[in-house]
Amino acid sequence: MKKKLMTISLSATMLSAAIMPFTACQRSEHENPLLQESTLPFGAPDFSKIQVGDYLPAFKTAIEKKRDEIGQIVADTAEPTFQNTIVAYDESGRLLERVSRTFFALIEADKTPEMGEIEKQVTPMLTDLENEIAFNRELFQRIRQVYDRDHETLQGEDLKLLEETYKEFVRKGALLSDEDMARMKEINLRISELQIQWGETLPDATNEAVVWVDKKEDLAGLSEVDLAQCQKDAESRGGKAPYAIVIVNTTQQAPLTSLDNRDLRRRVYEASIHRADGTGKYNTLPIVVEIARLRAEQARLMGYPNYASYSLEQTMAGTPDRVYAFLRQLIAEYRPKADAETRAIEAYAQQTEGPDFQLQPYDRFYYSAKMKREMLNISDEEVKPYFNVDSVLLNGVFYAANRVYGLSFRERHDVPTYHPDMRVFDVIDRDSQPLGLFYCDYFRRPSKRGGAWMDGFAKQSHQRHQRPIIFNVCNNAKAPDGQPSLLTWDEVTTLFHEFGHALHGLLSDCQYNRLSGTSVARDFVEMPSQFNESFASLPEVFDHYARHCETGEPMPADLKERMLQSINFQTAYALGENLAATCVDLAWHMLTPEEIPSAEDAQAFEHEALRQVGLLDPQIPPRYSTSYFNHVFGGGYAAGYYSYLWTEVLAVNIADVFARRGPLLPETGQDFRDQILSRGNTGDLMEMFTRFTGMDSPDASGLLKARGLEANGVNERPRTSS
Repeated sequence: MKKKLMTISLSATMLSAAIMPFTACQRSEHENPLLQESTLPFGAPDFSKIQVGDYLPAFKTAIEKKRDEIGQIVADTAEPTFQNTIVAYDESGRLLERVSRTFFALIEADKTPEMGEIEKQVTPMLTDLENEIAFNRELFQRIRQVYDRDHETLQGEDLKLLEETYKEFVRKGALLSDEDMARMKEINLRISELQIQWGETLPDATNEAVVWVDKKEDLAGLSEVDLAQCQKDAESRGGKAPYAIVIVNTTQQAPLTSLDNRDLRRRVYEASIHRADGTGKYNTLPIVVEIARLRAEQARLMGYPNYASYSLEQTMAGTPDRVYAFLRQLIAEYRPKADAETRAIEAYAQQTEGPDFQLQPYDRFYYSAKMKREMLNISDEEVKPYFNVDSVLLNGVFYAANRVYGLSFRERHDVPTYHPDMRVFDVIDRDSQPLGLFYCDYFRRPSKRGGAWMDGFAKQSHQRHQRPIIFNVCNNAKAPDGQPSLLTWDEVTTLFHEFGHALHGLLSDCQYNRLSGTSVARDFVEMPSQFNESFASLPEVFDHYARHCETGEPMPADLKERMLQSINFQTAYALGENLAATCVDLAWHMLTPEEIPSAEDAQAFEHEALRQVGLLDPQIPPRYSTSYFNHVFGGGYAAGYYSYLWTEVLAVNIADVFARRGPLLPETGQDFRDQILSRGNTGDLMEMFTRFTGMDSPDASGLLKARGLEANGVNERPRTSS
C-alpha cells in the first residue's frame, strides 16, 4: 500500500484537496491547523480548518523540526543506547509524518492544480531531507554502535526495531564511499522528480483518453444507470459530446462487457492501451526508461546485479529465482486453460458472426458475457440491484468483521472529511473500547487517481499513544441523487479486499510506529486483503448483504446459485493478465543500466519479455502495460507486483484453516488476529504464517482451484487483483 510514504500500497496515500480556496495569505504557525494538535477523535485531521495555503509552510516547519530532532540525537554526548538513539529516531518527525499523510492522501484522492504545484515544491525538499538523514555518518555511527552492542541481547519488538533501523540505513547506502554516496543522493533526487512527472502525466493521460460518444444508440447494450453515468462523466469533463466513456486504470474497461457497437469497443480498448504511449505530452515511456535505468544504477552501487535482486532481498520470496520458479509453475498450469478459454469464446462468437470472425481483445469480454448469460442465464444487470454499496459495506464488510473479530461500527457526522462523498465510522472492539477511526471514499471523480487502495492518517503505536486512523478509497460509479449506487461482483470483492488492508491497520497492537499495521514485506501485505475477500461469498455473509435495493428482499436462491457459479466462469483471463503484468514488472528490473531500452523500444521490449515466458497473447494483455503501470513506476511495487499472486497462495491457505475451524467462529478470528493481524512487522512473517496454519511453508497447489481453473462448482474464494 500503498509508496505514498512507503506505508503500503496499498494503496496508498491519498486525500482530497479542495477544502478551501487556495490563498497566498499565510497564517502564523499558531493559526496553521496542520501544526497544531487536532482536538478531533484520535487526532484526526480537521478538514474544516485546513486550507490549501497551509500545506507548504507546514511542510517547511515540520522539515526543520525533524532536522532539529535528528541533530539532537547526533549531538547527544551520552553513550548511544536503544532509547536515546533507536527509539529517538523512530519518534523523530512525528509532525512531518502528520502533515505528509494528510497532504499525500489529498494528492491521491482529490488532487487540485494548486495541490499539484505544492507537490512539485515539497517533493525535492523531502528527498533532500531523506538523503541528508540516510547519509548522516554520525547518526549511522550511533545506530551501528547500538546494533553491534545490543543485537544479541535485545528481544521482541525492541530487537526488531533495532534490526529494521540498521538495515534501513545500510540498504540506503550508509556504507558507501563518499563518491558513491554523492551519486546515490543524485539518483534519489532524480527519481523523486520523475515520479512527480509520472504522477502528473498518467492521470492527465487517462482523463484525456476519454472516448466521446455523440449518439445514444451507439451505446446500445449499456444499462440506463450506465448511460446516466456516461452523461455525468461527459458533463464533468467539459461536455465535448453528450456521452463519455472514461478510462480506468486497468487495461480492460467495464463497458466492453456490454457495448454492442464493435467499433466503439475497439475505440475504448485502444484508448486504454495507448493512453500514455503516444508522441505527445502524455507519453510516459521516457519517464519509465529513465526510472528503470536509475534503479539499475542504484542496485549496482549497492553491489547487486539488478534492481530486482536488491528489492527482493527484503521479501518472503528473497530472490528473483524463487519468484520466477513460482511464476513458471503457474504459467505452465495456466496456459492450456487460457488457450481453451479463448477458443471457446471465439467459437461461440462465430455462431452469430460467421466462421471467418476473428476474436479481438476488445471482443473477449462482450462474447464471454453473452456466453455466461446463455449458459448460466445470468448477467451483471440482473445481480447488481442486490449489491447496493451501502448494504455491501454495512451488512457485508462490517457484518463479517463483527462476526469474526467482534468489531462494531458507528457512523459519525461530526468529523470533517475532505470530500462530501466520504463517510467516517468509529471502530469499537468487542470489549466496547474504541479501536480507531475508519473513513471510506468509494466514488470516482476526475481529481482521483484510478484504482482502489488503503492508507491512514495515523498508524497505531503504543509508544505514541496513537490509535489508527485508516481510510479506504475506490473508484465506483455514483448513482444520481436519490438512486442507489450499485456494484458489480468484482467491485463487491474489492470493498472486502481493501477492508482487509484496513483491518490489518485497525487491529494493530504494536509498540513502535515503524513496525505497526501494514508495515510488512510487499509479498505479505496483500495476504490479509486477499483473504478478506473470502467472506464476500460465504453464504451467511452473502445472504446478509445481497438484498434488493428497492424491496430489501434477499437474492432468490436460484439467482444466487447461478451468480456464485458464474464466479468461476472463464477465469483464466484474470489470472493471465496478472501473470503478464508481473512478468513485465520483473523484466524491467532484471536489467543492468546498459540493457535498459530506449523509450522508442520500450513496447517492443515488453512484447519480447512476454514472449520469452510464454505470455505474449494479444487475447490476454497485461493488466497494466508499461506506460500505465502505476504500481511499478509511480508507487512502491517495483519488482514486487508478483506479491498479489504470492499472497493469494497465503490467503488460500489461511482460508482453508478458517473453513476447517469454522469461518465465522470468533475463536478462529481471534487466533488470526493474535497471530497475524495485530503483529505488524514485529516478528518473522513466515513464522507468523506457520503458527496460524501449522504449515512449514505456503502450499501453492490450491491456487488454480481457488481461481476456478481446476474444478467446476462454486468458488469459495474469489479473488480480485488490485
